[in-house]
Order: sequence, then structure tokens, then C-alpha cells
Amino acid sequence: MTYPVNMDIKPDVQAFFDDATNTISYIVKDPTSDACAIVDSVMDIDYAAGRITFDHADALIQQIETQGLKLEWIIETHVHADHLSAAPYIQEKLGGKIGVGSKITVVQDVFGKVFNEGTDFQRDGSQFDALFQDGDTYMIGNMQGFAMYTPGHTPACMVHVIGNAAFTGDTLFMPDGGSARCDFPGGSAEELYDSIMMVLALPDEMRLFMCHDYGPNGRDIQWETTVADEKAHNIHVGGDKTREDFIRFRTERDAQLGMPKLIIPSLQVNMRAGEVPTDKDGNPMLKVPVNGL
Repeated sequence: MTYPVNMDIKPDVQAFFDDATNTISYIVKDPTSDACAIVDSVMDIDYAAGRITFDHADALIQQIETQGLKLEWIIETHVHADHLSAAPYIQEKLGGKIGVGSKITVVQDVFGKVFNEGTDFQRDGSQFDALFQDGDTYMIGNMQGFAMYTPGHTPACMVHVIGNAAFTGDTLFMPDGGSARCDFPGGSAEELYDSIMMVLALPDEMRLFMCHDYGPNGRDIQWETTVADEKAHNIHVGGDKTREDFIRFRTERDAQLGMPKLIIPSLQVNMRAGEVPTDKDGNPMLKVPVNGL
């Protein structure tokens, strides 16, 4: 696949860090117009209390309204297992189309069974406005973006490249963070390595924006790096690390990891494009499958 990279386009990128989930959401603005996109929004949840709020999403909305921007896209890099998407809440306030990778149907099929969803739950991705295939392009004002299919962490992961900025989802972390786990259903260390190599084949000067950062070794939270920096310094794939090294490390490491604390609500909500499921009376309701994950 030859991707339509255009390093001459330099989008304005504003980052918003969510302390509760270590997630970074982005407003990506076309420098030649008032058009923008949001990448990987967050809906707040107090899981113990069963309470959902929207402080993080409201900060994005306020920034867009204050700057007089027009929201055209709300992009999900994948079906997150560690935070809930605020996409429909933001769409109701500002408009825009919600987009995700076309392999969302695979995720919906797998977790539709895990959560014992009935026939009312559509497994065709129809909850989203756009399903991206590998190489698909889209416009944010005068600025073209495109989607790269990067499976491995999940079967529906995509990296979104907009000019000289790439939004990696969980395909890559900062160089001292390495990479994300591959042991969720449909994940694959082999596929993740190959996907990372595709990302690192982008121009060295490409700006890379992370979806998560955990401040390894006590450093301050960071979210922006470059292809060149990842190639040289990423602790899992950089330097002289081989594919075999990565697969061995990732497989051994993933076997030691516990489940993300918000995986149960996140999957139910995110496979529905951010909508909270309801019970038979129409009340918002989440399930807890016992020994199902």
C-alpha cells in the first residue's frame, strides 16, 4: 500500500490529558480554515458509583467553541479497553462524523458474544458514521487525512495520518514506553510488530502523537515524538531489536498483565460508538460477564 503522505501540511494539534485513564485526546485543526477533528475523546466514569460525567469532553467542546472552530470528524483509533468514548455526546453538541476502522465488526462479533448481546445489537458497524479501510482518505477543511490499518493491539486498530502528524492510538507508546499489549481477543504480537514497522516507514520527521502515556520512571507525562526518535530509541522495537526479540518480549510480558480496570464498561460502550447500552426498559445499564474475559 502506498499512502498519500504530505509533509507540507502542518496541522495545529492541541492535546488534552485525562489523569484518570492516562489518555490523551486531541483537537486537530486545519491551519487554512476553521475546520477541525477530535481524536480519541474520553467520557468520565466513576465505575464504583455507576456514574458517568463529561468534564473531559466539555473541555474539548469549550476549546472548539471558544476558537470558533467547526468540528468535522470525531475519530476513534480503535475500540479502547481502558477508557470510554465521548463521541456521541460531542457529536450532539458540535456535529461531525464519527469514524472508526472497518474491522470494528470483528470486535463487535467477539464481544457481542462475551456480553451476551441480543439480536438488537448490530454487529455491522452501523453505529458509526464512517468505517475506514486501509488507505482511505478524508478531508478536514482543506487538509487531507488518511487511515493506516495497524492491527496487533486489537484487530480494528488504525493510525490516522493528517499531514505531518500521525495519531498512533495504542500501536506505539513514547520511546521509553515501548508498545501496547497484544493479548486481547484478536490481538497478535506478530501483527503489532509488522504494524509498527509500517508506521516507522513514514518520514523520519513525521510527528507521532500517542493515545496514552504513563510517565515511565517518574518522568513528566509526554505525548509527542517523531518516527526518527522511535526508530532510534523505542525500548521494544528501536535500535537493533529484531522481530523475534519483540514477539518473545511482548508474549512474555503480556502473560503477566492484569486486565485494565475499565475494560468491562469500555468495551460495551466503545463497540457502540460511545453509546451506553440500555436494559429492556431503556435505562442505561452495564453488564459484568463472570469469567468471560
